[in-house]
Amino acid sequence: MENHTSNFIKDIMIKDLESGKHDTIVTRFPPEPNGYLHIGHAKSIVLNFGLADEFNGKTNLRFDDTNPLKEDVEYVNSIKEDVKWLGFEWDNLCFASNYFDEMYKRAVLLIKKGLAYVDDLNADEIREYRGTLTEPGKESPYRNRSIEENLDLFERMKNGEFASGEKVLRAKIDMASPNINLRDPVLYRISHATHHNTGDKWCIYPMYAFAHPLEDAIEGVTHSICTIEFEDQRPLYNWVIEQCEMENVPQQIEFGRLNLTNTVMSKRKLKQLVDEKVVDGWDDPRMPTISGMRRRGFTPESIRTFVRETAVSKNNATVDVEMLEHFVREDLKLKAPRTMGVIRPLKVVITNYPEGQIELLDAEINPENPEMGTRKIPFSREIYIEQDDFMENPPKKYFRLFPGNEVRLKHAYFIKCEEVVKDANGKIIELRCTYDPETKSGTGFTGRKVKGTIHWVEAAHAVPAEFRLYEPLILEESDDEEKSFLDKVNPNSLAVYHGFVEPNMKECQPHDKFQFFRHGYFNVDPKDTTADHLVFNRIVSLKSSFKL
Repeated sequence: MENHTSNFIKDIMIKDLESGKHDTIVTRFPPEPNGYLHIGHAKSIVLNFGLADEFNGKTNLRFDDTNPLKEDVEYVNSIKEDVKWLGFEWDNLCFASNYFDEMYKRAVLLIKKGLAYVDDLNADEIREYRGTLTEPGKESPYRNRSIEENLDLFERMKNGEFASGEKVLRAKIDMASPNINLRDPVLYRISHATHHNTGDKWCIYPMYAFAHPLEDAIEGVTHSICTIEFEDQRPLYNWVIEQCEMENVPQQIEFGRLNLTNTVMSKRKLKQLVDEKVVDGWDDPRMPTISGMRRRGFTPESIRTFVRETAVSKNNATVDVEMLEHFVREDLKLKAPRTMGVIRPLKVVITNYPEGQIELLDAEINPENPEMGTRKIPFSREIYIEQDDFMENPPKKYFRLFPGNEVRLKHAYFIKCEEVVKDANGKIIELRCTYDPETKSGTGFTGRKVKGTIHWVEAAHAVPAEFRLYEPLILEESDDEEKSFLDKVNPNSLAVYHGFVEPNMKECQPHDKFQFFRHGYFNVDPKDTTADHLVFNRIVSLKSSFKL
């Protein structure tokens, strides 16, 4: 596995190993199974698994499944698939719900120590009592219940004697603390909901801020790596570990989030796109989900390299999406076979080429990787070219095909446009051209020069294909809450064309990747492709203005 360059988290680990504080690094990747993973999660995955691998340590994949109302086994399965696809193997597969019995015991311990109490205030009242950043909170009228009463009420909460939301268990810390997270945070709430893992065994569920540190301690995690928004919760994290008398003491370390331009990183908003059918599911190739990027054709190597090239710091950062696209181009440059595909076809008849003749031309599969060998391309009297490669009345410095002009067909011959055929409505439906048999590619022809080279597909053996071209799904991301999120969706984020590919593409399989001459890198769509219907997703175009 690739190594991380130096960063402050890696430096902490090195110091802890050298000092003898730890003899093994143990990390965890702890997603909540309430949605699909996105590119932002990839940073946490690469950090947690990558750093542990670098130090011959261990990483747990742990599902923080403490909220049954939002979680589903579908998300559990998708997360496991994404982590494996990115190239990582977990040492242990864990669920927070497996520790519910232990968490309940630790909550009872807090009650016995006088550090937790059952509160009857509802959510709005708790919020009102909490105070503000400039004003201290007020103590709940139920804060001074006796230990015996709290133990009885908490057990009755567990036994299902109260309705959802009727009571909560709160930590007793400090309602005047300058850190609002320490103003008697809620530890448990009542929720009569079936859990994907524990069924109906429980009707009380721990809050994330209580469960997470306990999970880390139970699993022997040494370094609990999380994003910067949890920095204010670190005092509570440490309080839970200490007051629950956990034997193992993990260290929470925060790093800045990874954001991309024109990219949604909110699971809530991504779920909205799915639920309202703006996109074709969580794996829509326009989505920044790992499954969407996989379907579009991004490679795990390119994502890992991209993440490692973005700085690990304490500050959130927004990176240009072109940086990610740069790394997928670099990864595919030597791997992807070259081929020709015509996305918006225009028929060309080469009038002086022998009727019925099929000629097989040689072409390198990948000129940048000669070891990939060569392929055979059929050529005949009728071919398809791109509509964009012909103009009847071209501007100056237009070097492609127009009446009277000559261009080279890639891997083939020079052709010259002699006649334009139109239908009754004036639409161009066919070009009639002539070719020069002396100009065959690879024969060393040194006569006249042409300035344009265009691609093509032989018509008789062409394989029909669907091409999907993508633009950013979101035109802009802003904090303007008055503007609906869905108003920012790009109506032109998907363009679908029907054209042709070379006949040797007929046998290609889902997830096969190719570079189409001039169009970019494409992936065979794994969801919609059938034996009789090829679908290609454009991963990225060929050129980028991005500079490392």
